[in-house]
Amino acid sequence: MTPSDTTSPAVLERFQRRSADPKRRILFTGATIVTMDPDLGVLHGADLLVEGETITAIGSDLSRDGAVVVDASGTILTPGFVDTHRHAWETQLRRIMPDVDDLGAYVMSTLAGYATVYRPEDIYVGTRLAALTAIDSGITCMLDFSHNSRTPDHSDAAVQGLIDTGIRGVHASMGPHFGAWDRQWPGDLTRLKEKYFASDDQLLTLRLATLATDEIAGPALAYGTELARTAKDLGIGVSVDAVFGTSSSQAILGWDKGGILGSDLTLIHATGLTQEAWKAIGESGTTIALAPTSDAQIGLETAIPAIDEALSVGVRPGLSIDVEVALVSDMFTQMRALHAIQRMRAVNAVYGTDQQPARITTHDVLDFATLQGARTNGLAGVTGSLTPGKKADLLVIRAEDLNNMPLNDPIGTVVLGSDARNISAVLINGEPRKWNGQVLDVDLPALREQVHASREYVLNTPAV
Repeated sequence: MTPSDTTSPAVLERFQRRSADPKRRILFTGATIVTMDPDLGVLHGADLLVEGETITAIGSDLSRDGAVVVDASGTILTPGFVDTHRHAWETQLRRIMPDVDDLGAYVMSTLAGYATVYRPEDIYVGTRLAALTAIDSGITCMLDFSHNSRTPDHSDAAVQGLIDTGIRGVHASMGPHFGAWDRQWPGDLTRLKEKYFASDDQLLTLRLATLATDEIAGPALAYGTELARTAKDLGIGVSVDAVFGTSSSQAILGWDKGGILGSDLTLIHATGLTQEAWKAIGESGTTIALAPTSDAQIGLETAIPAIDEALSVGVRPGLSIDVEVALVSDMFTQMRALHAIQRMRAVNAVYGTDQQPARITTHDVLDFATLQGARTNGLAGVTGSLTPGKKADLLVIRAEDLNNMPLNDPIGTVVLGSDARNISAVLINGEPRKWNGQVLDVDLPALREQVHASREYVLNTPAV
């Protein structure tokens, strides 16, 4: 087969004919496999076997018995990317403010304005569009920081938007910043868990979403002992947004004294924090979600992604998209932006001296976008690397396309050369969600109609 035939419709048809078989086997052969597993590394001309939902073997000349065989020569297999923070409900407002001036401009236009008129059906449309776009660009796991949960129906719509795409979704629920709402949050988390998240072995997981301080929206949405107790009682993790500057640094030190830092807590952005705050983060094992383009483009505090600060205390962060009203949708851009910004800073810091710059690598940023993202989302044992025993969340990337050939360094090709057009296939939990370059099971004209109708309603309804 040629690379263009690797994920042909004929192969998909054979695979789908066995969709009811929980032990169905799909064998990818002859690929360059970037496992992102520290013990397995990169394998050349290797095979990968998926049985049901799970990766069961990686190696050479694996048995083909009973398997649908995919000739993956000329391709790179990688783990799916993991997005640790995206406000998915906003997606029908994409790039409505591409040159946003600062955080205040975003907050007042989107959170104090557009957000207040969203109906449950608008939440659904935005969330579904975000998830489908994520799949198209190779993101197999997405944390939806759903901070427009005005009613239980709004929350249900956000969850359903994830369910209906087949993505590995993390629904992080938070009440809205402004406008009228039912004040059902955080109490409604109990209902959500019972209705949608009763099993530990499913595609969707639940987290509590909150803010670092009360500066933007008041004390009810700010992280502290009460919300930490709510999350602990429910057995869920916590994602904290708007972690910026001196006030957030002081809050982090308070959380440290209160014993509510830890590995089940994710701090988002973490720009402009003090050294004391970073020390507490590192010693507690708290996770970090960086948003490289958001920090730089919106100008959050220092406007520099806090990668050096995180690494200096032993934290390897996950990466995230943040808000599509002003930013890009894909993980390739996040990796490249962080790679370029950190290496620029490292060289600049030692310019004119005989010191060597401490630069991150393409392997580092791919690690952040996969395995560390999974750890940040509380799913390191499930996804983030191509490891036997983990779920089959993987990408097939064409290495012989015009913009990638010839294949010299597979990790460099993924990080610096590839984009969504090179992703031939996406598997999530062993199910094909993109095949032969097309996202599956999407009625694009119907989706387009829904998106446009929702946008027109939101833009033409006065804020309340």
